[in-house]
Amino acid sequence: MTTTNTTAEQLGDFSKTAVDAAMQFAKVSIDSAERMMALNLEATKVSLDQTSKVAKSLAGVKDVQEMNTVSTKSAETGLEFFTGYSKNLYEISSAAQANFSALVEARVAGFQKSVADSLDKVAKSAPAGSDVAIAAMKQGLAASTAAMDSISKASKQATSYTENAYKTATETATKATASSKKR
Repeated sequence: MTTTNTTAEQLGDFSKTAVDAAMQFAKVSIDSAERMMALNLEATKVSLDQTSKVAKSLAGVKDVQEMNTVSTKSAETGLEFFTGYSKNLYEISSAAQANFSALVEARVAGFQKSVADSLDKVAKSAPAGSDVAIAAMKQGLAASTAAMDSISKASKQATSYTENAYKTATETATKATASSKKR
């Protein structure tokens, strides 16, 4: 096989890989957008229904105490709705972020493997005395791999921290709503 054929084949493989990666990113984006739209449509329907119920209840109010009760129940229902909506929104966002992270990690790992394979091929056919330069390139690759691993770990830790903070906030809001209902 000639160098021209090899280069053309490598470019073809690269193009296929790039298109595949773009399609994977697009699919995650579209799936997430679809889930967000469905959530927002459902939230709009529920919100309109709740607004209608509250308006009807307020129209039938006969005294201040009854108006206070309707307002309190409306606020509790609104908080429950907002908590549920936020939870669903967070889950959609987290799933998309996890999918994007996995795709990026796979792309980076593939790129690093490709570079390492290329360095090995170059090392086999390199002229005498170039082993120092090749060793330096391999060390650079190892350093970039270590840096990407550190970034990935930090990202996962930040995601975990955010998830725990969100869960704590959601539990606190849920408990507050439950305790206000008991009064």
